Amino acid sequence: MSNKINSDKAPEPVGLYPHARRVGNLLFLSGVGPRKKGSKEIPGVKLDESGKIVSYNIEEQCHSVFQNVRYILEASNSRWEYLVDVTVFLTNMKDDFQTYNRIYAEYFKDNQPCRTTVEVLSLPTPIAIELKCIATIVRE
Repeated sequence: MSNKINSDKAPEPVGLYPHARRVGNLLFLSGVGPRKKGSKEIPGVKLDESGKIVSYNIEEQCHSVFQNVRYILEASNSRWEYLVDVTVFLTNMKDDFQTYNRIYAEYFKDNQPCRTTVEVLSLPTPIAIELKCIATIVRE
């Protein structure tokens, strides 16, 4: 059996899924993007009238998505240091990897979970980065 977990600080899911599910002492986070709670606006993104991305700031999105992951971990009785696996989806590996990798290194210099970074054609909302994480729950 697993427990569904939702954070009151992270942005609302864009579909029918929880922010995370706990199974034993493992925590599986759903895909986490950079949106802010209560808003459809995405930090650092400018859209045209049809909703297509005109420009975006990957650095701003990285900081925001990492904060959202932290919110979900805290709501789940876990913490940043307990992340064990991170899958990162980027929509523009060529242009964004270097910036994302630098910021990632700042956030993960003490805890170094396993990591996979893949490029995808698009994500469900007009974002440039999404994280899928697995953590442990060590404290109750």
